[in-house]
Amino acid sequence: MTGIFEASVTTSLSLINENEGFGIVSTGKVWEQALQTAVDEFLGEQSARFQGCETTGLNASEVHELPSEKVRAKMMEATSKLLKKGQDSGKDVRAICLGCAGMVGLDEAVRTACEEVLGGERGKQVHIVDGVKAGVATLFALARSGF
Repeated sequence: MTGIFEASVTTSLSLINENEGFGIVSTGKVWEQALQTAVDEFLGEQSARFQGCETTGLNASEVHELPSEKVRAKMMEATSKLLKKGQDSGKDVRAICLGCAGMVGLDEAVRTACEEVLGGERGKQVHIVDGVKAGVATLFALARSGF
């Protein structure tokens, strides 16, 4: 079975090289350990490329109900923490998964944070993976190839 989690993780891995990492930006703190465990179970030894999950502290409904400026600031803060964690580990985060289906459209905030932390050109090179889009693309590819 492939869901948006599996699709976003495999898409991230396909976009980065073996010396680079990926991470997840999600909603509430509870997801940090849950997603770490899920990545470990899904990837096994490949999970060393996972640089972790940083969260906004918001729940899924708050992402849609709070003022957009506050949501944007929380997304940027979580993204910045994730990028810095990668820098500290020596494995640059080159792909970031939006860890909640409700984060559709928040990729601009993630991109802005990438550019602020890494600089304009390097920040533009980070892949932002929307799990919903990755899931649809994966299903489309499987259907098209006859699986």
